[in-house]
Amino acid sequence: MPGAPSSAPVLGPIANPNPGPGGGSGPADERSRAVLREAVEAVVKSFAKHTQGYGRVNVVEALQEFWQMKQSRGADLRNGALVVYEMVPSSSPPYVCFVTLPGGTLPTKAEARRSAAKIALMNSVFNEHPSRRINESFIEKSVAEALASFSGDQDEADIPNTGIGAFRFMLESNRGKSMLEFQELMTVFQLLHWNGSLKAMRERQCSRQEVLAHYSHRALDDDMRTQMAMDWASREQEMPGLLGRELGSAERELEEARLAGKELRFYKEKKDILVLAMSQLVSKPNTSC
Repeated sequence: MPGAPSSAPVLGPIANPNPGPGGGSGPADERSRAVLREAVEAVVKSFAKHTQGYGRVNVVEALQEFWQMKQSRGADLRNGALVVYEMVPSSSPPYVCFVTLPGGTLPTKAEARRSAAKIALMNSVFNEHPSRRINESFIEKSVAEALASFSGDQDEADIPNTGIGAFRFMLESNRGKSMLEFQELMTVFQLLHWNGSLKAMRERQCSRQEVLAHYSHRALDDDMRTQMAMDWASREQEMPGLLGRELGSAERELEEARLAGKELRFYKEKKDILVLAMSQLVSKPNTSC
């Protein structure tokens, strides 16, 4: 869910082409945005049949057709060819629209929806390029960059129980998949770490490979969200006020990430899980005497 146009599209992007303050402001940033805008327009114009008069493209319909086309060609879409739009509640401009792909701040809600669809459409099309597939070259480069970032030793990449080794194992397990698919998996593990599930599995003496193997084929679906929400609802009953504080923090993180043009999927999922936990507490009958 990129908070702004990204050269590394991810599964379930929340698209916002206008990151606002904190999204970069130098000449290089301006040139990058200009090039990206041109690329977006080129992609949008390729869907010329979706016009609304005067040559304007209906990007909302074009985006939906793109994913339906992928599904008809046998693409493995865990949640079906569904594009979900969510407007952030607001009674006046600026409006913000999140769009989530399967398995911007603008003057009107309709424009926010079209703008989100435009960036998501570009991410979808760009993801089809062979360079966005995880192959041997990509794996070696990614592992080398990870080693450099953490000042690690090359041997660490070959040791399963190290962080770098687990990273390599995850990449190897997803060889041939697109960056969108891999990013969804990464979001799953981010949520599991935040939720405490990974820590619980480690305490049960599960190896990194066992954890990865267990969750690598799990979809980020309503069942997983509901289970995490139940965990948070239980913690709230043990520590009243915890859920409200966590939700407030998640909402701030989501807004800060959006304004900074960062990837949004993790922050958005976190917020949704906590809101679901709140609703579970409200709907749960009071059994006290």
